[in-house]
Amino acid sequence: MQFKALIALALATVAIAAPSGGLPTPIPASQCNTGPIQCCDSLQTAGAPAVAPILALLGVVVQDVNVPVGVTCSPISVIGVPGNSCSAQAVCCEKNGFNGVVAIGCTPVDLNL
Repeated sequence: MQFKALIALALATVAIAAPSGGLPTPIPASQCNTGPIQCCDSLQTAGAPAVAPILALLGVVVQDVNVPVGVTCSPISVIGVPGNSCSAQAVCCEKNGFNGVVAIGCTPVDLNL
């Protein structure tokens, strides 16, 4: 838990200034078939200066530095229910098994479609 808090604190200082270019266009929420839709504080590429060190600390090897990575994520349980909104970046990710620190292979999701 302390590790996750440390990473979240580090991200709070750099994620705002990090570029988010090269990310895919949003898909409708209904097209996410890889697991629960996640709400992430930011969505960046694996090679972004704010993301690469976190992946290294977690021992995660991503072959392509352009793979979209969600940072500090939590699942959105039910779309359309009050209290289950996402004020940051809603995403659909292929790999969510990193305790919410990161999610790999993410595509932005438009919760209004």
